[in-house]
Amino acid sequence: MTQQKLTFDVRSEWLSHEISASFCKDAKIDLDTNLAGNRNAFNPAELLLAALSACMIKGIERVAPMLKFEYSGVEIKLHGVRQDVPPKMESITYEIIVDTNEEDHRLELLHKNIKQYGTVFNTVAVGTNLTGEIRRK
Repeated sequence: MTQQKLTFDVRSEWLSHEISASFCKDAKIDLDTNLAGNRNAFNPAELLLAALSACMIKGIERVAPMLKFEYSGVEIKLHGVRQDVPPKMESITYEIIVDTNEEDHRLELLHKNIKQYGTVFNTVAVGTNLTGEIRRK
């Protein structure tokens, strides 16, 4: 018997020359689709970075109970570099900062699990130079 695969649905809509929006479940994200930019919304590259960071945080939420990993906070910083021709995200560096008293080898085990089991992480890693570190706050 084959396992049913998870599926995801998002609907996006152009609202004006200044902004668009994406909708999923009961959520809405404003999108910067204005050629001049919109400081009140995420542009597509920033959305990619946000998706990657959300994937990492969700990965921590998923594996921490299994590893019995104790933490009280997580912050993720990402930096993306865009290549012009052809346009693509050339590289992404990240820093995962965990507020924890766990030992270093346990922190590295958490990092290994984030890299191994993250859907967005693994998708991005195939086409981008994705590197980073995990550290204690």
